[in-house]
Amino acid sequence: MGSPKNKLAKFAEFDAFENTFDYSHDTKGKWSEIFGNNHPIVVEFACGKGEYSIGLAKLNPHINYIGVDIKGNRLWKGAKVALEAGLHNVRFLRIQIDNATQYFAPGEVHEAWITFPDPQPQKRYKRLCSGKFLNIYREIMSPNCLLNIKTDSDLFYETALEQAVLDGLKVEANINDVYALDPLPEFLNIQTFYEHIWLKEGKKIKYVRLVLGAEKSDESKRISLEEGTPLPPLTETA
Repeated sequence: MGSPKNKLAKFAEFDAFENTFDYSHDTKGKWSEIFGNNHPIVVEFACGKGEYSIGLAKLNPHINYIGVDIKGNRLWKGAKVALEAGLHNVRFLRIQIDNATQYFAPGEVHEAWITFPDPQPQKRYKRLCSGKFLNIYREIMSPNCLLNIKTDSDLFYETALEQAVLDGLKVEANINDVYALDPLPEFLNIQTFYEHIWLKEGKKIKYVRLVLGAEKSDESKRISLEEGTPLPPLTETA
C-alpha cells in the first residue's frame, strides 16, 4: 500500500489527467461530446485499474469505453496507462456505482461489463449483479442491452444466473470455464491483475452474458440453487 503522501500525489495527477472525471463533473448526457463522436458507449463497473476497459478499447477503436470505480488510486493507474498508450476511446469516472444515474442519461450506455468484482458473500444486495444494481443499469442503458460478467467467484456467477431466472432474462452465454474454450475469443482473453492471481491459484474463470430487459427486478423475490431452481443451460459464446 502506498504512503498517504504518494496517494495524494496520485489523486492530484488523476484530477489533472484529460481522460478522468469524478463526482464533481457534469457528465450526464454529455459523453458523446466528451469523446467527440457518437460511437457506442460501453461502461465497465468496478473497473479497478481499468485493465479490461483498456483491453477492450484496444480491440475496438470505434467503441467508447468508460471505467467506473470509487478507488481513485486504482483509476489513476488505468488512466495513466491509457494516456501512455495513446488511447482516445477510453475514459475513467470516479463515483459510487449507486449514483450512476447522476452521471449517465437514460439510454446513454449501450453495453456494460462487470469483471472480478467483490462477491460480497454476506450481503447479496451489494453484489453488482443483484436486482438492486440491475435496476440502476436499466435506468442508464438502452433497451435490451448486454451485460457481460466475468468472475472467479462461484457465488457471484450463481447469483447472476439466479437473477436471470428471477427476471426472465435471456442468457446469451453461460461459460463456467473460459480458458477451456478453443478457440478463446480475444475479448475473453483480456486478463486483469486479480485474474492473473486467481488463475495461478487454479480457479476457473466464468463468463455470463445477459440481455437486460426493461422490466425492473423485484427485490422481494429470492431463490437459491439449493432449492433446485433450474438455471439457464450452459452455452458457448459465438
